Amino acid sequence: SPIFTLLSELLHSSPPNGSTLTLLGISGDPTMDGGQRRMSIDNEKLPISPKALVVHDPSLNQGGQINSPVFAANRDPMQNGSAEAVICNSKKLEDAMQEIGLKIKHHEDNVKFLKAQKNRLDDSILDIRVVLGKTHSASETGSENKESSNGQNEEETIEQILSFDKSAASICVQLQKHTGTQITHIPFMKDMIGIIALLGKVDDDNLSRTLSDYLGLETMLGVVCKTRDGLKALETYDKEGLINKSSGLHGLGASIGRPLDDRYLVICLENLRPYAGKFIADDPQRRLDIKKPRYLNEETPPGFLGFAVNMINIDTANLYCVTSTGHGLRETLFYRLFSHLQVYKTRADMLQALPLIADGAISLDGGIIKSCGISSLGEREVKIKFPKSSGRPNVPENYYETENRMKELKWKRARFVDDLQREQTLLDHAKFNFEIKKQEFVKFLAQSSSYVSAPQFPAGGERSTPIS
Repeated sequence: SPIFTLLSELLHSSPPNGSTLTLLGISGDPTMDGGQRRMSIDNEKLPISPKALVVHDPSLNQGGQINSPVFAANRDPMQNGSAEAVICNSKKLEDAMQEIGLKIKHHEDNVKFLKAQKNRLDDSILDIRVVLGKTHSASETGSENKESSNGQNEEETIEQILSFDKSAASICVQLQKHTGTQITHIPFMKDMIGIIALLGKVDDDNLSRTLSDYLGLETMLGVVCKTRDGLKALETYDKEGLINKSSGLHGLGASIGRPLDDRYLVICLENLRPYAGKFIADDPQRRLDIKKPRYLNEETPPGFLGFAVNMINIDTANLYCVTSTGHGLRETLFYRLFSHLQVYKTRADMLQALPLIADGAISLDGGIIKSCGISSLGEREVKIKFPKSSGRPNVPENYYETENRMKELKWKRARFVDDLQREQTLLDHAKFNFEIKKQEFVKFLAQSSSYVSAPQFPAGGERSTPIS
């Protein structure tokens, strides 16, 4: 500055002998432009020393560096007090973060859409697989089950029921077998639909064995009737409330040499609350459209094969208008027996999906969860089981078209999975870039804050430069 130039010239000049120099007291006024300083004359005369004068300036630190914000402004443009520069840099970072944020939103929407499409295809593939009887046997899952997987036909199931000669199921089967059409003249037999073990078939023997084990012997031998009147006719009582052994099913059992001694289970369809949801479209078996279990990420648990209620094949005569309200056996009887019972490939798959199991689950290798917190363990002994379907019962007439439809759905699913993986990669990359910009923005804010908080000279303040 001009002041320091003047001082330097004075220090290096040789004043005349005996001469004196009038000391100029220097004071600074921050209100003056260009860092100019106001000068006042102190009426004090000092002799000039030939020694070098030492000038002390608060704006200089020990290393000779300029500490004053006024002088530092020429060194660091960002700290020169220019609000425009700070706002400009801040705006650039904010715009960059906003642009990346929009990209993240775009990729998130794409991922959400692709997941929804993939889940829809998964549901359709699973439904078609169930319709076509494509359940896997336990032997395909690596199970070491030594029981026969050949299954049994209906005649073998009937023989198993007849072996319980003093049961209500045995009496009903015996009457149907020997009396034929004459059975319809008996009031309660006319109302009777049949025995639970004979009202459905399955495509896999391991599934049949596990479902039968889940229901238990008493339920498998249960009698199914349509109305309350039929239920009342099965058993009558005397005035003292004792069973009248000469009427109802007890009387018929005694007449054919099969006295009924044990208690038995009867299910009256008229007393059941039927399934109120929708059915799978274009399914001749009228399977129930039940929502599949899913994790929070919308993925179906590994090994999930479907719901037990949909894995029972029902004769066409019992699919429609079995009850007076027009309902069939699936949405009444079997929905009451199985509800939302889930079927898995293996025990490991079933246990992994435990958080998603509310109404019980079974696995093809024999695992059984009765309900939440209740499991069935130990060796299983199945005396009565559902007969195995022969061939492909009740499959659509356009069976091969349905097969091709499933292949097409699998192909589409593979494409969606590829797109989903690609979008997920782009989303992860955008989030990574956003984090980098966020760190830059935070660092910029910290630097700007330190500049704003730096000590400033008060307005009108003065700074003197003493000379020693």
